[in-house]
Amino acid sequence: MLAGAAAFVFIWLLLWSDYRADLARAENEPPFLADFELTDHRGMIQTDEDFKGRWMLVFFGFTNCPDVCPTTLSEVAAVMEGLGDEAAKVQPIFITIDPERDTPTTLAEYVPLFDAGIIGLTGTPEQIAATSETFPIFFERIEQATAPGGYTMGHTSHLFLFDTQAGFADSWPYGTPAEEILADLRQRI
Repeated sequence: MLAGAAAFVFIWLLLWSDYRADLARAENEPPFLADFELTDHRGMIQTDEDFKGRWMLVFFGFTNCPDVCPTTLSEVAAVMEGLGDEAAKVQPIFITIDPERDTPTTLAEYVPLFDAGIIGLTGTPEQIAATSETFPIFFERIEQATAPGGYTMGHTSHLFLFDTQAGFADSWPYGTPAEEILADLRQRI
């Protein structure tokens, strides 16, 4: 009976140490990674691998957005300007959720308006859908007769931060002031 109890304790300790090791690994890993292969506003294919070694500020939106997208991209521009010399360590990325209208040409006209080195990314509807599955976002087409093209897009309005290995680091909801994002980003980089 004593040998059985000792065997039970030994097995329990082995399982417990495996559980603790798995838990420690899970706590150190990001909840998700940036994962994409899309066409940028210059017509070049870009993947998350192209930005390894740099922090990424990623925002999903569309060029016909009347308020949330231009406001957020203006905040991103203010953050990039506030970073000064450290701006080279961060790549701002705008991924469209409206590939039907947001072609590379459309993005090439739109993203430079914010003058922050933002890279605009688009792709086929299938590529955008695949990309969106790797991020905790949602978007939907909403028919609206008064909108350009007869529709608008509802979407997640968070700004995501990914570390130098494309691992999720943080996110900020719409309306977070540029100063707050800048202070957080400076501590990290």
